[in-house]
Amino acid sequence: MKKSHLLLFLCLLAMTSVGQKKITDKHITYQQERMVFKQWDADKFTPKSGFLGLNPQYWITWGLHPNYPKTDLRPLGPLGPQTQRLMFAAAMQNSDNVYKLHSDTLRNTAISEAVNYSGALGLAEPLWQIYYRKEFDDLLNQSDADLLSGLSLPEQSYLSSTGLYDWYKEESHALLERLELARTTSIDRGSRIIAYHRMLAEYRKLRAGWEMKKSRAKTYLNIKSAAEKLRNSDVSSPVTAKTDIQIANDILKKSKL
Repeated sequence: MKKSHLLLFLCLLAMTSVGQKKITDKHITYQQERMVFKQWDADKFTPKSGFLGLNPQYWITWGLHPNYPKTDLRPLGPLGPQTQRLMFAAAMQNSDNVYKLHSDTLRNTAISEAVNYSGALGLAEPLWQIYYRKEFDDLLNQSDADLLSGLSLPEQSYLSSTGLYDWYKEESHALLERLELARTTSIDRGSRIIAYHRMLAEYRKLRAGWEMKKSRAKTYLNIKSAAEKLRNSDVSSPVTAKTDIQIANDILKKSKL
């Protein structure tokens, strides 16, 4: 029984394979080509109308859809929905790139402006590192105890008693405070550099004035000492007493010698 069933199955399979035949309908093939990849060719809309438009198959197929052959319905056609979606996606991508470029520009501008204005980055200023820090080094590291170094005790006493020492100390401290404010305050970089430049000119002028006063203190003390000696000698010999003008002239003559 099993062999008979197997033989019957093989016979049916052979008959089925022999009876199969590939059926090609050109109308369906044309429609598939139109909708998928080929151009929307109105000449390939079959069946045709025939002689004098008397083909009944044409009227059965296209009679209720007269505008169908004239309307391109390909998804990837020139105006197809898929083409429109691709164009819209490309347009959106282009818009995204424009917005990204704009946001990156704003970010870079904000960063550059922050660097330009931020007082926290004032110490990293290239001009400060290269030039101004060296020029202001004496002011930044100034010690009040060292202002009178190198002077004799009479010269130190003279500068302190006349108020010149306190004057220079107050002026240098005020200039140092202004310099620290310019370094740490959030201002425009150009304004910061201009402030450095102006304060450097003021510091050089102040420093030159202080050095001149220190040198003149020694000269003044020498003149004062010589004048006192002359006065003492004139007091001891009143016959040869001299006026202040004569004493000054004598001191100047001795200084020239």
